[in-house]
Amino acid sequence: MAREPLPVGTWGSITTRVASRDEKGQARKFEARAYFRDLDGQTRPVAKWGDTADQAKNRLREALKSRQRIGGVGQLKSSDRVSTAAELFLAEVEDLVVQDVLAPGTHETYTYQYDKNLAPRIGGLRLFEANTPRVSDVIKGIRDEVGSATAKTCKSILTGTFALAVRHGALTSNPVREIKIRATSRKRLPRALESDEREQWFDLLRQDEHAAKADLIDLSKFMIATGERIGECLAVTWRDLNRDTGEIDCSHQIQRIKGKGLIRRRVKSSAGDRIIGLPTWALEMLLARRTPGASQDAPIFPDSKGGFRDPHNVQKALRNARRPVGGQRRQQLGSVLRTHRRNAGMTQDQVIAKLGWRKTRISLIETGRVRLTAEEAVTLAETYRLTKTDRAALLELTELAGMRSLADELEWVTAHVFRKTTATILESAGQTPRQVADQLGHAQTSTTVDDYFGRRRRNPEAAQHLEAAMRHIHEQDRDSSAEPDI
Repeated sequence: MAREPLPVGTWGSITTRVASRDEKGQARKFEARAYFRDLDGQTRPVAKWGDTADQAKNRLREALKSRQRIGGVGQLKSSDRVSTAAELFLAEVEDLVVQDVLAPGTHETYTYQYDKNLAPRIGGLRLFEANTPRVSDVIKGIRDEVGSATAKTCKSILTGTFALAVRHGALTSNPVREIKIRATSRKRLPRALESDEREQWFDLLRQDEHAAKADLIDLSKFMIATGERIGECLAVTWRDLNRDTGEIDCSHQIQRIKGKGLIRRRVKSSAGDRIIGLPTWALEMLLARRTPGASQDAPIFPDSKGGFRDPHNVQKALRNARRPVGGQRRQQLGSVLRTHRRNAGMTQDQVIAKLGWRKTRISLIETGRVRLTAEEAVTLAETYRLTKTDRAALLELTELAGMRSLADELEWVTAHVFRKTTATILESAGQTPRQVADQLGHAQTSTTVDDYFGRRRRNPEAAQHLEAAMRHIHEQDRDSSAEPDI
């Protein structure tokens, strides 16, 4: 009677043998071998090697389990570790990225957050051990130690991981379902640039040589004129500009993908794929930027080589613009503190670790980019063990350098503030929430509108309101003919 074949996705008994011997006849390498029945029904030998028989067996078992998971036939068990289920979930996410269902950065973000924040805290647990209270403690710990945004991402990863375990029959319910993330502090109210703050922001950029070279003046105006995200602004090419109608086709974005570099890809949501009308001042600004013979596929806001700019680099330039190197007193204070730190034999990282401050705080203080409070000066004096004379001199210099600058008043401004500013201008002018949402590329909230109206709706009134709000600022820069040096 013929022997029954192995079930698909399983293997038979593991055997070992000596694979090689040294010159004295001692075994130095072992082979472990077993037969595995693949998804196509074919039974094939699989072998692994090791310095000992047990090492070879362990390596073979891992290879067989991996082969089982890749074939999609291995069923998770309640005794499997959370890390095993997470590996399968991340493989599913990667497959959805390949199919262009998810954005390329999703898999990269999930993998990074799992490896950094989840694997050390929960990866070693068995699935049946991952009950709701235990998982809740993990997410709460991430929220308290890292932040609410990271905790939400980690919750999404665990939700997908345990949902997969439920589908495999390893769990009867998803332990993450009942977990709520409550922020440890009150949520900040949205803040936009008011009329006088808009004036101050552009005054600040005009006074900053580095901001002008980074092309932040025109880029800031364009972001307010359109309400586009920074990656969308950097993806706009001359082909996307319709000079006859004064409209921009907003259907692409620039992203940096690990292993691929900068890519220009279509926006994922139908809400983001839209046509935006420009105020006439914004159209004039763009036309003045174009050089004769420029390619239709060239970006409107290029880097120094004429290619697409990296959103991360632009974000950094914006941070530097709102935190420019301070005046002589502040720079002098930073230099004094740097000397005291070095005399104390401490690095910036050591000071940060001891005081529990933000990662870049010491660097910003020592380069004169932020104000030092009297309380911080006292703390640093104690940390560096300054003498009474040095302490008094430091506090006096801190007081002199503490005069607030225009940059200090605008240190809260980020690229996302420009989108909020666009929304606030339009809402103040009487635009409906639906009109503003169409301008910003937000999803519809009404089923009727979702199902029966085209997503690339035009909002001609938006350009008129933005024209009135920003025309006078633009006029101040029209006479400037210097080209940006990025």
